Amino acid sequence: MTYADAIRFLYDLRLFGFKLGLENTRRLAALAGNPQVRLRFIHLAGTNGKGSTCAMLESIHRAAGRRVGLFTSPHLVSFRERLQVNRQPIGKNAVIRLVADMQALLRDFPADHSPTFFEVVTVMALRWFAEQDCDLVIWETGLGGRLDATNIVMPLASVITNIQFDHMPWLGNTLAMIAAEKAGIIKPGVPVITATDVPEALAVIRETARVLGAPLIEVTAAAAAHARREIPELPLLGEHQQLNAALTLATLTCLQPTLPVGAAACRAGLATVEWPGRLQVIPGPAGQRNLLDGAHNMAAVAALIAALTRHFPGRKPALIVGVLRDKEWAEMCRTLAPHADGVWFVPVANNRATTPAELREACQDLRSAPPLHVCESLAEALAQTAAEPFRLITGSLYLVGEALELLGAAPVPVNGERGLNEWSVPSPKKVV
Repeated sequence: MTYADAIRFLYDLRLFGFKLGLENTRRLAALAGNPQVRLRFIHLAGTNGKGSTCAMLESIHRAAGRRVGLFTSPHLVSFRERLQVNRQPIGKNAVIRLVADMQALLRDFPADHSPTFFEVVTVMALRWFAEQDCDLVIWETGLGGRLDATNIVMPLASVITNIQFDHMPWLGNTLAMIAAEKAGIIKPGVPVITATDVPEALAVIRETARVLGAPLIEVTAAAAAHARREIPELPLLGEHQQLNAALTLATLTCLQPTLPVGAAACRAGLATVEWPGRLQVIPGPAGQRNLLDGAHNMAAVAALIAALTRHFPGRKPALIVGVLRDKEWAEMCRTLAPHADGVWFVPVANNRATTPAELREACQDLRSAPPLHVCESLAEALAQTAAEPFRLITGSLYLVGEALELLGAAPVPVNGERGLNEWSVPSPKKVV
């Protein structure tokens, strides 16, 4: 098997679509020897901020001298980003070997009940981190929490960043329903730390923690203000990152008896944290600035606009935007457009994408709409805006990944691995 063969096999797993449920993952993990029992986890769920908080926790524990596994999704460019040890992506040979192992284990499943791409990758990650003798794994949910494949582990702590509207067809149409799914990662007696501030969502988390006897730590905006005085200037842009940092510090404090971290490691980890594709600035020729941000729901759009106001006052960018159909795409575009000098609507290379024409139609009746342009590709939009001094590319992490490639900020995999982020969209009624 070659690496290309391994990636092709993972592509084929997408045919089994996307589903919620733990049965297949538990069975596959058992066939793999239950590697999760040999590992320690911090499990993270939430609507926004999961990845940034994961990156902060990983960076700090690595600075403290630990061998840290990091499991996140989706990837921006390469599949190998999903599985990292001490921020080094898994090697191609390891991917080949692990895929071969999974192929052998999948023979025990009936053809009509085969594990999905995410279920297989979750167990691959568990086996890889156990083989690598990781001291700690920072473990991000894929979607939701209660029925997410990652929820087969018993963590040292459960972290819920926040609760906002996203993935409503699968998680529910109210914040209380979404919170119930995210709170599904809370385990009996295991501490839970959250920065959720929406009353109806926080009530659900509080009640779940009470029933399960899980100590609950609530991180507030005041804690974020205090954290700002305690930590160095973060390399991640955006005021919302201060709350993520406060959540990170609260988690560290909670686990200090089990996972001690000194003040110097904490400062060093936060001062050097990296998380691409989130308010990432990429310089261009002649002083041009490209700002990439994977804002993919209304809460993330609000954080993006706040960051524009704070970090780029008085500047309106050329906005390049593409959004998936299962997002609040019309409201997202209508909210962003007035903050731009011009908008270029582009397709996202994903089978769930909204068309550029639909995005433009959503903005045409805005009273203060800037010039609106429809493009057939991101490459076309970049060409049309090549002379613009300030460009903002946003709406989807998948679009940001493509931008990183086209702007030369990331190597382009031979196999076009961004497509692995695609999954078919089943009827929510069929989700198990």
